[in-house]
Amino acid sequence: MPTTILWADDEIDLLKPHILFLEQKGYRVIPVVSGNEALEELEKEVVDIIFLDENMPGLSGIETLKLLKPKYNHIPIVMITKSEEEHIMDDAIGGNIADYLIKPVNPNQILLSLKKNIDNKKIVTEKSTMAYQQAFRDIAMKISDALSIEEWNSLYSELVFWELELDKIEDSGIASILTDQKQEANTLFGKYITQNYQNWLTGKSLEKPLMSHTILKERLFPYLKEKEPTFLFVIDNLRYDQWKIIFPLISEYYRIESEEIYYSILPTATQYARNALFAGLMPIEISKKYPQYWVGESEEGGKNQHEQALLEEYLKRYGKNVKLSFSKVLNLDFGKKVYENFHSLMQNELNVIVFNFVDMLSHARIDVDIIKELADNEKSYRSVVASWFENSTMLEMIRYLSAKKVPIFITTDHGAIKISKPVKVVGDKNINSNLRYKVGRTMEYPVQQVYEVKEPEDIFLPKEGITHRFIFAKESDFFAYPNNYNQYVNYYKNTFQHGGISMEEMMIPFVKLSPK
Repeated sequence: MPTTILWADDEIDLLKPHILFLEQKGYRVIPVVSGNEALEELEKEVVDIIFLDENMPGLSGIETLKLLKPKYNHIPIVMITKSEEEHIMDDAIGGNIADYLIKPVNPNQILLSLKKNIDNKKIVTEKSTMAYQQAFRDIAMKISDALSIEEWNSLYSELVFWELELDKIEDSGIASILTDQKQEANTLFGKYITQNYQNWLTGKSLEKPLMSHTILKERLFPYLKEKEPTFLFVIDNLRYDQWKIIFPLISEYYRIESEEIYYSILPTATQYARNALFAGLMPIEISKKYPQYWVGESEEGGKNQHEQALLEEYLKRYGKNVKLSFSKVLNLDFGKKVYENFHSLMQNELNVIVFNFVDMLSHARIDVDIIKELADNEKSYRSVVASWFENSTMLEMIRYLSAKKVPIFITTDHGAIKISKPVKVVGDKNINSNLRYKVGRTMEYPVQQVYEVKEPEDIFLPKEGITHRFIFAKESDFFAYPNNYNQYVNYYKNTFQHGGISMEEMMIPFVKLSPK
């Protein structure tokens, strides 16, 4: 069905060449000579776009616009005028028009406006699809190569870029090709991690990434200055793609000074990764150096109750004698209380604020039906995160800090992956409940499908028993017990989990932002 244009102009007869040009391009044009006729025609016809002359006798274009908007706000309106007077432009733009053209208009100007406002989605789809198809071969070659850390970072950034680009179009076929390509990359990433992770930690590899226990020392501490406030925002469970989604909301207030991917330690779970982040130590080192601050897998109690104390010790070890505040925002009310206290936080050299919403969202998605509906897939999951951030106290804080010209850092402790493939694990009742990693003494599992660590000390994890070992799920796998297997699998399949090995969980952002 052709795109229908309603064109209101008291000199419509002079526009016949333009109308003929558009009809030859496949558009249908309904010509009228006044605002009143336009309103009457809209009662009878369904149109896709309205061209409205500003200077018509009777109802002017601006007056017609005001009558159209309450009822036909969904239809894009292009204002056409001979006048370049600023107040007319302001009135038209203030009326939320889609475009503004100055007479005399030529057919190509009209065509361009149509493509911007009507054909835009189709053009974007075609261009994005073609561009990804051209990039597909290059990405495939990169995946098949033996990649370095920098090459993996670049590859993941490129995959996320295309993921977000293809979110804008409605071609599910091309999106599924990208999903397959990303799964292939995750398969090889799992092999890359199993081959290199231990060597990174032991220093046997000359090349190693910034990781949970080194990132603050390398990227935050050098910027801490006496009597100058710095804010570090840690959004629990924030993936790199989700960072890319929320940055446009920040870009009005801050510019990126540096952005890089760093690697979460294993397990990519809060009790390990975030404690390592704030301690500057691997878990086994925390348990030995600060046993009062470490709560093991089998012990009762919260696993992340001593982060501030660990960070204070971390700062002392590196001679950073700074005044510190530490806040965990678990709900909106507490976020508001922290924000209301910002004037006093400005007296501190370092303020750390942890936001738990994204992590709570991933957990709530398992049990709350409405959250399952809202975050049904990767695109909608990103959308919910963006919606939260747009209405969050964190964004209010960022606005405030921008006005005060305060530099900020944004990061996370780990990401999450949408799980889809169950892997059977048999073990005793003492095995932990995480779906992406298991720790225990007697476990049976398909060795070829997991990253098996028989000696936890080899990757700097505490060993709670002589025969205790860790196993980690790779790609989109998750661990399931034989008991009530089908019910268990159906309950957790397609939920977002963390703890294991994937690009989404391990490759996470650390960003320094400067106020505009």
